[in-house]
Amino acid sequence: MKFLAVCGFGVGSSMILRMSLEKAFENLGVDIEADFTDLNNARAIPCDVIFTSAELCEELKNSVKVPVYPVKKYVDMVEIDAVVRQFLDDQGISY
Repeated sequence: MKFLAVCGFGVGSSMILRMSLEKAFENLGVDIEADFTDLNNARAIPCDVIFTSAELCEELKNSVKVPVYPVKKYVDMVEIDAVVRQFLDDQGISY
């Protein structure tokens, strides 16, 4: 399974989000492949799910065919864990 962490420019905040998401998936014992990118490139990179800011969520939902989940605080592991669990539950993936 591959996820993308997406921010407007694909540099700082998406990298932080990716690291937090990797930790959450690892803590749940779920193997993933992770990448981070900017908004424009996210539309062209094959993946299973996208995590991004609430501000970019709707725009991405309208332009990709994979689930998109918003994250407000990229270093809040309680929120990150909840978002990851929601994605896994939505997809019927055991953890």
